[in-house]
Amino acid sequence: MKFKFLEHTADVKFQASGKSLEEAFENAFYALKESICGKIKIKPVNSKIIRIKGNDLNSMLYDFLEEFLFLLDSEGFLLSSIQGIKIDEKKFMLSAEVFGDKAKNYKFSNRVKAITYNEMFIKFNPLKKEWVVQVVVDV
Repeated sequence: MKFKFLEHTADVKFQASGKSLEEAFENAFYALKESICGKIKIKPVNSKIIRIKGNDLNSMLYDFLEEFLFLLDSEGFLLSSIQGIKIDEKKFMLSAEVFGDKAKNYKFSNRVKAITYNEMFIKFNPLKKEWVVQVVVDV
């Protein structure tokens, strides 16, 4: 996992990176997971297939991360891990399998309210040959 939390006055801000766009999105997933439940180990009891369609890369990233807040709020599904991310950069489509467990089985304080477009970016760094995504979440 390759992500870091950055200073922000009121919310949580992170950057995640990876050698591929898929790896950068995967690391953004883990940054969001840590923002939601800290370092708690969540058992991978259940799995779900997610499919996201965006209008551009930023909206795809937004919808990708927002999906996990939706699953937590609507189904009580708490994130554990993710695998098999596939991104079609031309159609702005993403699919992946996520694993997790019922939130009621854990004690955590979910302080994440929403994903925001504030300060969001997705860039390829040619010097490091890696993708970097930045996200601010409302807490």
